[in-house]
Amino acid sequence: MASNPDVTLHALSGKGWSGAMRLAFKAIMVVVLTLAILVPLTMVRGTINERQAYREEAVEAVAQSYARAQGMAGPVLVVPYSEEVELEETDAKGVLRKRQTTVEGRWLYFPKTLTLDGKLLPSIRKRGLHQVRVYELQGRLDATFDARIPEADPMRPRKIGTPWLDIGIADVRGLSGTPVLKTGATSLPVLQGQQGRDEAGVHALLPDTAIVDGKLAFPLQFQFALRGTEALRVTPLADSNRITLASAWPHPQFNGDFLPRAPRVDGSGFRAEWDVSSLASNAQAQYRAGRSEKSVEMDGIGLSLVEPVDLYSKLDRASKYGLLFVLLTFVGFFMFETIRQLPIHPIQYLLVGLALAIFFLLLLGLSEHIAFGIAYFVASVACIGLLGFYLAHVLRSRARGVGFAAMLGLLYAALYGLLLSEDNALVLGAGLLFAILAAVMIATRKVDWYQVAARAPGPVRIDPTTDHVA
Repeated sequence: MASNPDVTLHALSGKGWSGAMRLAFKAIMVVVLTLAILVPLTMVRGTINERQAYREEAVEAVAQSYARAQGMAGPVLVVPYSEEVELEETDAKGVLRKRQTTVEGRWLYFPKTLTLDGKLLPSIRKRGLHQVRVYELQGRLDATFDARIPEADPMRPRKIGTPWLDIGIADVRGLSGTPVLKTGATSLPVLQGQQGRDEAGVHALLPDTAIVDGKLAFPLQFQFALRGTEALRVTPLADSNRITLASAWPHPQFNGDFLPRAPRVDGSGFRAEWDVSSLASNAQAQYRAGRSEKSVEMDGIGLSLVEPVDLYSKLDRASKYGLLFVLLTFVGFFMFETIRQLPIHPIQYLLVGLALAIFFLLLLGLSEHIAFGIAYFVASVACIGLLGFYLAHVLRSRARGVGFAAMLGLLYAALYGLLLSEDNALVLGAGLLFAILAAVMIATRKVDWYQVAARAPGPVRIDPTTDHVA
């Protein structure tokens, strides 16, 4: 509806000017109260972050008593040797002298092929209120070695020591039972620690007969059960690596430096396969340089057992919409107050805003004890019921209170849909904001705000006996 010039002039003079000032003051008050609600909302978000930190402490506590996130690197064949060399040195008198000394060294050999087939058996460990995802990897590793010992220099006598195999494991406490290591049909005792590196893991000494005509060529089989917490990482050290992992956990997260080929993920679990060549990986060079799997500096494949949207990320995402809830409710109050000429006190604004903020704290407390969906339903019903009852008296109409409660119910339902969506949360949130703005604009498209300002009432007195404006 087009504005009437006479009404516009009246709105800017005399009583109309006074009404416009009261309208502007009320709008400023709504903005100030909205910003004031940021304080309790920020405190709620701080509580959510604090509880999330407690959850991380629970994960660390479980990892200390069970096993940490695991990593595997190897096997690597190590052949020690010593050579007699002749050195020339100048003594204190400047005379050049020769002396014989022994130099020790090692040759490193990586597998030609490596195949790892593993099945992760997931389970849950509880620490206080928190659930921690753990697993046991039941795996079989097959590798082949074809190593040639460099020819000796006739002028430098050489002695070759006992070769061994190193297998790196990030947390050896996770080994369940005694792993079985075989070269062909020969079983090798598995010993603690890596002999060639100051890193966690196991090693096995090869028999003296392993070297035949200066060559080590043998198949290797390693069967093991390895426990870990939430994550696993495998370093592909062979020239050709084929790694297959399967589990009943339906929410894997594939990370690391290589992604699997066409993984299958459904409600019954997942199965993923990696095929990595040494041409595409720097793992061998990184291993020779002394990098550690424990510090995740080497190339590797990664896998984590995660929840698609975990509890605290849901709560954090929900709290981000808290200000929007308050703002929309206050805007509804403001429009109702100005258009219907029904005064609402700032304290009433504030109490409603606090009730909306308390919803998120109530949701946090309940969801740590019961399923998130049930907690959300209980918290939303409690807050909507309280606000509907309160607003029926504030707006002096049961129908108006029910109407505002229904509006809040739609907002809570829309928010729940956003929280359950992992990939579409942004587009759904943007669409919701657009729809709300469009609804407000359509509902107020014919409102003459100059007339509203001109009719803005001054201070009113409520008759407590009749609950009507006196």
